[in-house]
Amino acid sequence: MLRSKLFESRWFLRLKLVALASFVGYGAQAQSEVVPLDRLDFFKSPGKSWAIVGNVHADLEEAGILTASKGSGVLANIPTKRQKGEDLFTNETFGDLDLEVEYLMAKGSNSGIYLQGMYEVQLLDSWGRAVARSGDNGGIYERWDDSKPDGLKGYQGYAPRQNASKAPGLWQHLKISFQAPRFDGEGNKVANARMLRVELNGVLIHENVELLGPTRGAMFAEEVAKGPLRIQGDHGAVAFRNLKITTFDNPVPTLFDLSYELYEGTFREPADLSSLQPTISGIAAVLTGNVRSKSKQFLLRYTGKVRITTPGTYQVGLQTPGGGGLLKINGDEVVGLVQNGGRGQVELPAGEHALELIYAKFQDWVEPGLGLTLSGPGLREVQYSQSATAARGGADPIPVDPRERPVLRSFMDIPGRVRVTHAVSVGSEEAVHYTYDMAHGNLVQVWRGNFLDATPMWNSRGDGSSRPTGALVHLGSPSFSVARLASESAEWVSDSTGTGFKPKGYRVLGKPNHLAFQYHVHGAQVEDEVEILSNGQGVSRRISVKNGSPDLFIRVASGDSIQERREGLFIVDDKVYYVKVASGKTQLRTISGKSELLIPATDEVSYSILF
Repeated sequence: MLRSKLFESRWFLRLKLVALASFVGYGAQAQSEVVPLDRLDFFKSPGKSWAIVGNVHADLEEAGILTASKGSGVLANIPTKRQKGEDLFTNETFGDLDLEVEYLMAKGSNSGIYLQGMYEVQLLDSWGRAVARSGDNGGIYERWDDSKPDGLKGYQGYAPRQNASKAPGLWQHLKISFQAPRFDGEGNKVANARMLRVELNGVLIHENVELLGPTRGAMFAEEVAKGPLRIQGDHGAVAFRNLKITTFDNPVPTLFDLSYELYEGTFREPADLSSLQPTISGIAAVLTGNVRSKSKQFLLRYTGKVRITTPGTYQVGLQTPGGGGLLKINGDEVVGLVQNGGRGQVELPAGEHALELIYAKFQDWVEPGLGLTLSGPGLREVQYSQSATAARGGADPIPVDPRERPVLRSFMDIPGRVRVTHAVSVGSEEAVHYTYDMAHGNLVQVWRGNFLDATPMWNSRGDGSSRPTGALVHLGSPSFSVARLASESAEWVSDSTGTGFKPKGYRVLGKPNHLAFQYHVHGAQVEDEVEILSNGQGVSRRISVKNGSPDLFIRVASGDSIQERREGLFIVDDKVYYVKVASGKTQLRTISGKSELLIPATDEVSYSILF
């Protein structure tokens, strides 16, 4: 028994060391290209509505308005009545790729990104819409058949899982992992294209969606192995920046000459297999952990070769549930002796390389399985085994439905490794939500989409925290909304010392998610009313102060930069969110390199946060 425990400790020690090293170095080294947006020559015959500019601004009130300033770094499409917009095509054609880009929509605008010129991810001003459809922002546009009856011509569109869209004039972030259709040597399609993963503003909106054919408006009649990236330009004003394309076009390495040997019994440490007789052995068509064995504990050894076409650094993943694993290439350990598997990397020239894989299963209550993955230059991760098991991801999520529980008190972690210990999160059917910090009397974040994941709080013993599950906008580190400033250059305070701050809870105003938070600070009585806008465009805030003093101020926003777009309308940081002031005399100031928007704490101040 002591011997077994010692070996188990050694397994776990090596697991931690190898997993740590592998995590630090893991990732496919694909062919990445950041598209230079200081010129238009990446694109084929761009129309006159397209230009390289330095910055853009949209009008939040008037549809179709996008203004640009001189410079570079931004690709803008600004059609006019005289100059109609045209679609934009890349010179280069692509197959499998990852695409990452930021885009900004004019109010009411419509665009789209066509992978291979065939499969459209819709870009649309879908601001404020609670439930998204396939034609909304981030949707995979529907296919089209003119021969079908009216109302049925469009079909097989895919709506995003949630509407994570931002307001027009704000930068949005899109990430797409696309797998092109597959064709045999005679040009026949043998596998459909797939959207492996699509994220909008940090939210997963599609995963492993099979595209049975081209979406409406495809540029070819028949699907192709490679096609250009196409950006729709004939439906409205839109701008792009930080465009990055990662291609995965290199041939997949092949495993061949596979054979196996199975040894029944318990193997908790490396063994000299040359002195043992295998229970069964033979030629293997594929890698699998499901073998014919009377014993639930065994050691399975595969030998064979891997053929590499493209030289470079390759990342290897090994999964060995219920036991340990070891992988060697050309006699060198790539994944060391670890329990349940691990990761490693190896430099491989083009050619054939000897492979040895060992799977020692010694936990008889675990179902056998074997996973082997490979990724490398221009190669998305490939699974080589038939019996790979899904990675353990912990407990199933516990979502919070705002219709059933519109208010939840919990811990809330925000960037900067700060835990808000007196957080009140408030949700709505309009799919707009916020978190209020009762220890500072302030809003700390707002988000759009789904409400909360309470798994960290409610699963098992829990840690008391919940997590937002939509497109999140942070409003700064915890600090007070109301503070006393001794001078115009005084720093805003975040420490309660000397403030007399005392929270007084909150009251519900009509709707269950319309709350008024109350507290005392600097001898004043403050009521902070937060209401989710019925149009789903953000939240409004009304702060009433009684017994205040002339040196008492309300900080409406803070950030690296704050610009006033028109009277009472401000845009914060690099077009992250808007502040629309309804009452109160605003003051902009810069302190320690940061911008702050202040309003004197008179009887009442009201404004909205639009995002």
